[in-house]
Amino acid sequence: MQREDIRNIAIIAHVDHGKTTLVDALLRQSGVFRDNQVVEERVMDSNAIERERGITILSKNTAVMHNGVKINIIDTPGHADFGGEVERVLKMVNGVVLLVDAYEGPMPQTKFVLKKAFELNLPVIVDINKIDRPGARPDEVVDEVLDLFIDLGAGDDALDAPHVYTSAKAGIAKLNLNDEATDMSALFDTILDYIPAPQADMDAPFQVLISTIDYNEYVGRIGIGKVERGKIAANSQAIIVNKQKPDYKQTVKITNIYEFEGLNRVPVEEAKAGAIVAISGIEDINIGDTVTSTDDPTPLEFVKISEPTLAMNFSVNDSPFAGRDGKFVTSRQIRGRLMRELQTDVGLRVEDTGSTDAFKVSGRGELHLSVLIETMRREGYEFQVSKPVVLFKQIDGKTYEPMEQVTVDVSNEHVGSVIEKLGRRKAELVSMQEPTGGYAKLEFKMPARGLIGYRSEFMSDTKGNGILNSLFLDYEPYKGDIPRRNDASIVSFDTGTASAYGLNNAQSRGSLFIEPGEAVYEGQVVGSSPKGVELEVSITKTKKQTNIRASGSDDALKLSPIVDMSLEEALEFIEDDELIEVTPNTFRIRKQILDTQTRYKSKKNKK
Repeated sequence: MQREDIRNIAIIAHVDHGKTTLVDALLRQSGVFRDNQVVEERVMDSNAIERERGITILSKNTAVMHNGVKINIIDTPGHADFGGEVERVLKMVNGVVLLVDAYEGPMPQTKFVLKKAFELNLPVIVDINKIDRPGARPDEVVDEVLDLFIDLGAGDDALDAPHVYTSAKAGIAKLNLNDEATDMSALFDTILDYIPAPQADMDAPFQVLISTIDYNEYVGRIGIGKVERGKIAANSQAIIVNKQKPDYKQTVKITNIYEFEGLNRVPVEEAKAGAIVAISGIEDINIGDTVTSTDDPTPLEFVKISEPTLAMNFSVNDSPFAGRDGKFVTSRQIRGRLMRELQTDVGLRVEDTGSTDAFKVSGRGELHLSVLIETMRREGYEFQVSKPVVLFKQIDGKTYEPMEQVTVDVSNEHVGSVIEKLGRRKAELVSMQEPTGGYAKLEFKMPARGLIGYRSEFMSDTKGNGILNSLFLDYEPYKGDIPRRNDASIVSFDTGTASAYGLNNAQSRGSLFIEPGEAVYEGQVVGSSPKGVELEVSITKTKKQTNIRASGSDDALKLSPIVDMSLEEALEFIEDDELIEVTPNTFRIRKQILDTQTRYKSKKNKK
C-alpha cells in the first residue's frame, strides 16, 4: 500500500542556487513560525561555518504540512566536496526538487546531483529559481536543463518532468511565467501531485536504513533514516546488521523514536513504513547500518560513496609555540577527533602513518578538508597539516590520476588569461559558449592536481569577478609534470617579536604575512618572494639605540599592508617541505625543518 499522507523529497542543486532559502520560504508559509516570530535567514544552515561561507555542508531534515499531507524535506549540500552527504540522503526520499538558477543555468554540481538522482530512479521536479534576478533567462535555462537530462540518458518519464518557476527570496512559485503568484502553493501542489507516496508494507518485520548520524550530548548518537517496511516502536528490541559486514550482528534496545515537525524532532511511540525517523539509545549505530526486527534481520543495500581524491597529514604541533592556544594537543586527542568525524562523514578516510604523531586524512577536495580543519580549530584543537596531495592509482602498471571537469564563468577580457594559465596546468578546453552579457562560459578537463594553488590566482586574474567550479570525472593516465608556483617563501631565521624596523627592511623582498608586534620563530614563513628564490630574513631586528636619530623616526616607517590569507589560500600556497600550524586563535605557515642550518644541509643532500 501507499502512504498518501507522506511525501519524502530532497532539494538538490549547485552551490548557491538557493536551496536553503527555498526551504526557508516553505517553512514560513507552512505555518512553522509564528507571525510575529523573528527568524534569521537560511535558518537551516545552523552550523557557524555554513553561515559564514553561505554554503550548506551538512544535509538537514525538516518537515512541513500542506493540505493534510506531511512533506519531509532534506536540504542537501551543493558543493561536490560534500557529495557524500547528497549520495546517502537520496536513499531516504521518493523524489527530488532540482533547483536551477534562472541566470546561471545548469552548473557542474547540477549535473553531479542529478546523475545521482537518476541512478536511483527518482522522479525530478525542475524548479527554475531566482526568476526575479537581473539578467534572468528562465526559458533558455529550461532548454538547457532538458539538454542535460538527455546527456545523462534520462527516460521519457524524466523528460516530461514538471517545471516550476520560483523566487525563493520573494516566497512565490508559479507554473507559468505569466501567472500571478503570492505564495509557494504551486510548488507545494506539484510536490503532492508528482512525487509518489512511499510504498509501505505495514505487516512485514521492520527495517530502517541509517543514512545520517547526529550527536546529542544528552542522548549520544542519533541515527536518522527511513522506515522501509513495518512499524518500529520505542523501547523495543532490534538487531543491527550491515550489508558491507556480513558477519556483523548486534542486538540493541531502541530507546526513543522521533519524527520531524518543522525544525523540531518530536518523540513518537511508533513510526510506520514511509516515515523518516531519528532513533536514539543505540551507542554504536553507524551510517549504512540497517536497524531490523528480531524476526528478520536482513540488511539493506547502501549507496556506494565516491572515493577521496586528495590527502594530507594531520600531526601533533611541534613548533616552539606549541600548546600556547590549544585545549586538545596530543596525538590521542587528535586521533580520537578524526575517528569521530569518520562516523558522520562518509567521504572521509583516516589512516595511521609510520609515526604515532601523524595521521593521513583523505577527502573529496580542498574545501572538504579545510572545513574539517576549521571545525577542529574552533573546537580547541591544535595541530599541523601538510600540503594536500592528489591520490594516484596504479592500473596495469601505469599511473592514473583523478581528472576534473572545470567550468569557468569569466568576463571576456579575462578569457585569454584563464585559457593560458589552465593550459599550463594540463587543462584541455572542451567547450566555450558564446559570451552573453559580457561573460563567457568555458569548460575544461584537467588533472585535479592542476587545481591545487590555482583558485587564489584565478581570483586575482579575474579581479574577483570570475566563478570557477569543478567536478570529479574519472581516473585517466598521468598527464605529465605541472609547473610549480612562481612565488617562494620568505622565512624568519630568528625567534622573537616582529619589529617595524625589521619588517621595513624585509618588505622590499616581497609581500609579508606578519604585522609589527607578532611573535615569530625560526623557520616560520613570514612572506612570499616573487623572484622564486627562498629567502631568510630577520624581522625581529631593531635599530641600534646608539644611532643618532630624530624622536619618533621608527614610528614614521611606512609598511605595506600584509597579505591576509584564508585557510584555503594557505593550503594552496605551501610547498612540500612546509606545514600549516593550526591553533584555535590563528594559523601559521612554517618549514618542516625549522633550524636554518639543518634545513640548508637537508636541501644540499637532496640535490
